[in-house]
Amino acid sequence: MKQTRMEKDSMGELQVPADALYGAQTQRAVNNFSISQRTMPPAFIRALLQVKAAAAKANKALDTLPARIADTICEVCDSLQQDRDLMQHFPVDVFQTGSGTSTNMNANEVIAKLASDKLGETISANDHVNCSQSSNDVIPTTIHISAALAVHGELLPALQHLSRVLEEKAGQVKGYCKTGRTHLMDAMPVRLDQTLGGWQAQIQQNIRQLQGLLPELLQVAQGGTAVGTGVNAHVNFARLFCEHLSQTSGLLFKPGDNLFALIATQDTAVALSGAAKTTAVSLMKIANDLRWMNSGPLAGLGEISLPALQPGSSIMPGKVNPVIPEAVAMAAAQVMGNDVAIGIGGQSGNFELNVMLPMIAANLLDSLALLSSSATHLADKAIAGFTVNGERLEQALHRNPILVTALNPVIGYLKAADIAKQAYQQQRPIVDVAEEQTDLSREELLRLLDPVKLTDGGI
Repeated sequence: MKQTRMEKDSMGELQVPADALYGAQTQRAVNNFSISQRTMPPAFIRALLQVKAAAAKANKALDTLPARIADTICEVCDSLQQDRDLMQHFPVDVFQTGSGTSTNMNANEVIAKLASDKLGETISANDHVNCSQSSNDVIPTTIHISAALAVHGELLPALQHLSRVLEEKAGQVKGYCKTGRTHLMDAMPVRLDQTLGGWQAQIQQNIRQLQGLLPELLQVAQGGTAVGTGVNAHVNFARLFCEHLSQTSGLLFKPGDNLFALIATQDTAVALSGAAKTTAVSLMKIANDLRWMNSGPLAGLGEISLPALQPGSSIMPGKVNPVIPEAVAMAAAQVMGNDVAIGIGGQSGNFELNVMLPMIAANLLDSLALLSSSATHLADKAIAGFTVNGERLEQALHRNPILVTALNPVIGYLKAADIAKQAYQQQRPIVDVAEEQTDLSREELLRLLDPVKLTDGGI
């Protein structure tokens, strides 16, 4: 039988596992919330520990917490950050009280237990670790911190890496011209470097959108306490908190311009999720283009060959599938789904507090992590290594009747359409039919219909 110990909170006594670092409030949450068996992401918990350490340093400077207690809290937070088994101490389900109070108290209790053992005196989860704080400003602050760290430290570098790989690959394939497609149907020619350049432009736009949201993420709710008024917190607490947080995080955090808004709403998280969704849309577009271009190898387009990473079928020998683009497309779909949930969560800012904070935090960090990994996988395992099937490109390119579009300024749309129809029907090169149907010389037609020249635009 598992050993337990008795713990007490404001609601009474409760049995807690003897080896658990948390106390009664966490155990109540474990008992009450078992909806998903999904806990808060490690990135969120680590950011929460940074909040607790920065708060302790601010309280020490303001003499609202004895130095020995503040220092011990900081030491414990640093130690927990290094704990490889950190998450065993944070068992609370994501789907809990909407303020995230259970997760905040989980952290308070773990820190208090370790600090008490270390200092040899009782450290209170509420009075000491949670000094000058409320779950209502701690959790929104932690959402901003964890998201800012994920965007700055993981997602933006991953997207910048993808952009560089696209640029490098575009330089490598510049000599290849292919049939363009609109509505999945043959269209005017494009160069492969133009196609990859379009993808890179999408990623660069995503990068700019995400960078534009960082200043908002760096504003935090800490210091607003319960409803935004700052009750029970020193007037200088928010400023000192942000100074200490900035020193440890490497990002320049500052108190929010309006703490009421940051506690009552999650508009910045919703906006960031929207930018994440846009990035997911971009990655899915690129992934699906790669799948189409790789399709075949005989009955599809077969324009490129993606790296062969693993067998594609349990029954068809030799089959190789575009597994990385497929995986990225699924991850992108999940990000889009997360965005729907986050948008609904953002609507739940009832009066002075949003009450879907844990779900918003978990889904937002999930989206940022998925996009970071997806961008890296797409860059390194699909784009960097694909090869071009030049002969296949040439075969389709020169048989494309849509090339007749280049003759519009010379012979007119209707005449060009007649030539295109005849070329389609007779399965003949457009230059041969045009030579018969116009007064243009073959030399002039070859010049006008040169696919590579057409990719430069103009008349």
